[in-house]
Amino acid sequence: MAITTVSAKTVLKENVLVEAEARGHKVIVDEPKNLGGTDQGMNPVELLLSSLGACQSIVARTYAEKFEVDLQNFWVELEGDIDLDGFFGKSDVRPGFSDIRYTFHIETNAPEEKIQAYKEFIEAHCPVGDTIANQVNLSSSKVVIETPVK
Repeated sequence: MAITTVSAKTVLKENVLVEAEARGHKVIVDEPKNLGGTDQGMNPVELLLSSLGACQSIVARTYAEKFEVDLQNFWVELEGDIDLDGFFGKSDVRPGFSDIRYTFHIETNAPEEKIQAYKEFIEAHCPVGDTIANQVNLSSSKVVIETPVK
């Protein structure tokens, strides 16, 4: 299959509230009140964890039959460690997650050896997990300066 380009747009609204849009679907992203937001939505790092869990869940559903796993229920619990001093510029630590952990919960009657292979496949074929685990070419193409309309 050919390379597919995925796109999204984010617009900063009032304070630190952001409206993200892709393919006509919108998500509100905000910070909790203790980080200057109004707590109207998940913050970006929570959204990143949610994206990982959602991607793993979709891979699980898509490939359950291939692994002969009768998937009755599936959920992922995720957590990550982040030093906010990096975000606030208080120290030279990275502003992003240092560690992300997750636990798959799989409700099925499939034997453990099938589940182990299934788990490894999910981890190896999740695009979001792969993006987090491997360095990506991240680049800014340009800055467009817009003149305010009066």
